Amino acid sequence: MAEAPPDATRIAADARDRVRFEEEALALSDQVYRVARHLAGSREEAEDLVQETYARALSAAHQFTPGTNLKAWLFRILRNTFVSQYRHERHNPTRGGLDTVDPNAQGAAPEQWLRGDLELDRLRKVVGEEIERALTSLSEEARTVILLDLEGLTEVEVAQVVGCAVGTVKSRLARARAALREQLRDYQR
Repeated sequence: MAEAPPDATRIAADARDRVRFEEEALALSDQVYRVARHLAGSREEAEDLVQETYARALSAAHQFTPGTNLKAWLFRILRNTFVSQYRHERHNPTRGGLDTVDPNAQGAAPEQWLRGDLELDRLRKVVGEEIERALTSLSEEARTVILLDLEGLTEVEVAQVVGCAVGTVKSRLARARAALREQLRDYQR
C-alpha cells in the first residue's frame, strides 16, 4: 500500500517556521560575534567560530524547541564549538592553546560610542584595551560566564549554556567579577 503524500499545509508551516528561525537566529549574530570575539581572541578566529556555530545551528534547527530561548541555545552551540576547536588545536604544535593568545594583538573595538569627541574616544580606547586585557586574562570558564552575563542571560540560562549547576555559575561569576575588580581597581573611585 502506498503512503499518502505529505500534507501541503504542514509543509508550508514547516517552511515558515524554518524562515522565522533563521531570521531570529541571524538577528542575534552581533551578540554571538561579540562573545566569540572574546573567546577566540582574534577577529578571524571569531568569524570562523561564528560561521561554524551558525552552520551547526542551522543543521540542527529541527532540534530547537520554538518558544524557548534561542539566544541561550546559540550561545551553547558557540561554547561547545569553541571548546571542541580548542581541544583540537591544543594538540596542534603549530597553534598552541589559549596561553598563546596575545591580548594586545586584538586592537580596539571598532565601535565608537560618541563620535566627534577625540578626548573621550582616546579615553575609551585606553579603558577598552584594559578591560579587554582583564577579560583575556581570565580562565575560559570565567570569561564565558562573564560574557554570557553581560549579554543579558540569567544565571539559569548561563548554567544551561555552560552545562553546570546554577550554584557553580554563581560561584564562577563571583570569582570572575572579583578578579576583574582587582585588575581594574585603578578605575574604581
